[in-house]
Amino acid sequence: MVGLGYDVHRLAEGESLILGGVRIESPIGTVAHSDGDVLLHALCDAILGAAGLGDIGEHFPDTDTKWKNADSTRFVTAVVEMITEQQLQLVNVDVTLVLESPKILPYKQQMRSTIALLCGLPEQRVNLKATTSEKLGFVGNKEGVQAYAICQLQELR
Repeated sequence: MVGLGYDVHRLAEGESLILGGVRIESPIGTVAHSDGDVLLHALCDAILGAAGLGDIGEHFPDTDTKWKNADSTRFVTAVVEMITEQQLQLVNVDVTLVLESPKILPYKQQMRSTIALLCGLPEQRVNLKATTSEKLGFVGNKEGVQAYAICQLQELR
């Protein structure tokens, strides 16, 4: 089973920027109900999609004050528990971040390690890519950030 996830958030000055469970030094950050971690949100959607369990908004709606300013690592942990209950486990994860700035290379290994830990995977089964949009569109204008994720699940039975 394979799942694909996507997320996007607006960027604004004075907001925090958390990506892959790691706080990034930046004058701009995501505007969101939770912590706005686009990488983890896309990952949740990929996992939920592969398992046929809907999407992140169904399980952690932004209309519920319970999730206000929530740490998105909680979402991944809960989603991994959901698939475990379905007798499924992750095989691998591949995520792509599209962000004009700041550069995330100094944080990339920590993000990969965090995602691997959250997913219960060895690091070599987690891939993280980052790119810009070559100054095109809302990402290129530093108005937003987007992320894509894909994962494979297998049955435990």
